Amino acid sequence: MFVVFCPQSIPFAGTILGGFLPGEMVLIQGSVPSGADRFQVDFTCGSSVKPRADVAFHFNPRIKKSCIVCNTLTKECWGREQIHYEMPFRLEVDFELIILILKDQFKVAVNGAHLLEYKHRVELERVDTISISGKVKVQAVGILSPSSVSSIPFRGQLVNGLSVGRSIIIKGETNQNFLREPAASDWVRHRSPPEPSLEEARFVRNSFLSDCWGHEETVLASFPFTAGQYFEMIIRCDSQHFRVAMNGQHQLDYKHRMKELSAINQVEVKGDVTLLAVRVL
Repeated sequence: MFVVFCPQSIPFAGTILGGFLPGEMVLIQGSVPSGADRFQVDFTCGSSVKPRADVAFHFNPRIKKSCIVCNTLTKECWGREQIHYEMPFRLEVDFELIILILKDQFKVAVNGAHLLEYKHRVELERVDTISISGKVKVQAVGILSPSSVSSIPFRGQLVNGLSVGRSIIIKGETNQNFLREPAASDWVRHRSPPEPSLEEARFVRNSFLSDCWGHEETVLASFPFTAGQYFEMIIRCDSQHFRVAMNGQHQLDYKHRMKELSAINQVEVKGDVTLLAVRVL
């Protein structure tokens, strides 16, 4: 199930029947208007105003102070603030905020990069409402249920094959026991897989043509994966290369070894990873 809200105005509040469940993901697409100083996203236990509903997770970017304050409100009293001195939000710039709900914590990523974690201080079973307020513009709020998340191994068709200009976006989370993740590209019999291996901290690239593997490419300035962390991988096909970006940062180029790009007609993801979304543009 994928629930989408398109707020007509802020403040906004949306209630999920049955509450939030472990494994669900909340996606918020919006922008911060010029002159904004702060906004907040709250996961609450109901929507009562008087007395005020408990707030399980208060996510409060403070633009001018360049920090993000997280907290919990119970019985109308705030707890100890958790302050993060990072500011991924910029004035008049679009953002994508992803909040992954787990059985023991919330995990937050902004624009494809992991930002913070927040341990539950209120039982997750009580949390059923998300509210957004402050100086922010919101285009859409999506709630992706665990049943919507693709199982591993995942295999999807590339309609009409691959072509110059197309991109594949893969969003997921590496497992805590992450050892080897051939994540992203298994093109039927023609393969060009970025293949991370956390145990050896290597990001292997290669092609499988005519039943034979080619020369491995492993050189990389830094290894972009961490066990148990959210990631976003974008693979863009240009005229000469596959261009790979991780968490919003260009990571590598892989020169085409196969001339007929249209024959590349399948993408596969497998290994020690929880797959959240695969999109082909």
